[in-house]
Amino acid sequence: MSASTGFEPEMVPVPPGRVTLSDRRTRRSWQAEVAPCRLSAFPVTQALYAEVTGERPGAAHGDLLPVEGVSWRDAVLFCNALSRRDGHTPAYRLDAESLAEGRDETVEWDTAADGYRLPTEAEWEHACRAGTTGPHYAPLDDIAWYRGNSGERLHEVGGKRPNAWGLYDMLGNVWDWCWDVYDAEVYGTYRVLRGGGWFDEHWSCRASARRRSHPSYRVDDVGFRLARSGP
Repeated sequence: MSASTGFEPEMVPVPPGRVTLSDRRTRRSWQAEVAPCRLSAFPVTQALYAEVTGERPGAAHGDLLPVEGVSWRDAVLFCNALSRRDGHTPAYRLDAESLAEGRDETVEWDTAADGYRLPTEAEWEHACRAGTTGPHYAPLDDIAWYRGNSGERLHEVGGKRPNAWGLYDMLGNVWDWCWDVYDAEVYGTYRVLRGGGWFDEHWSCRASARRRSHPSYRVDDVGFRLARSGP
């Protein structure tokens, strides 16, 4: 995807590495190995989402605005639809009827597939940091739309500086859905959200910040970006 059109996903290579994840609620941390992969340079735009699905969810409309008002389930279905459009093997095995009824355990990730998918949260944080170790990969006002500078509204993708690996809007603008279950024992099928959004204070727009939500949740500061396996 070029930021000038919004209709095609531009995938950026992410090198392998190791990342330490942490959760403030449980006060635990853990390390994860990250294989080489690719992430989309921008969050999925409304133009791309409409091109693939024929739908424009959310309240604010504009081709280069990130799509929002999409659930985790919507994002999974979109990934498979885009994979089929572009001639790739869909990453998710699922029964659409079961998914629509809320049975999210029916979604299986085919790790051998070459299609589009949601990033794992380890991939997301590793890609967001791009080799840095602080809460942000640059001064927050230079890289993110958040409550302090957004005017409390959504902004077009690519309007702030990218990180060192060429990824835009990793922090702020919209939260990104990730593949992972947040904490199955406590929250069941709730999935991980990362990155912070346009309505969040600065402390939520950090590389390490985690949020959780039900897979059916739709709100105006939650979107997603794409991943693909392999170098």
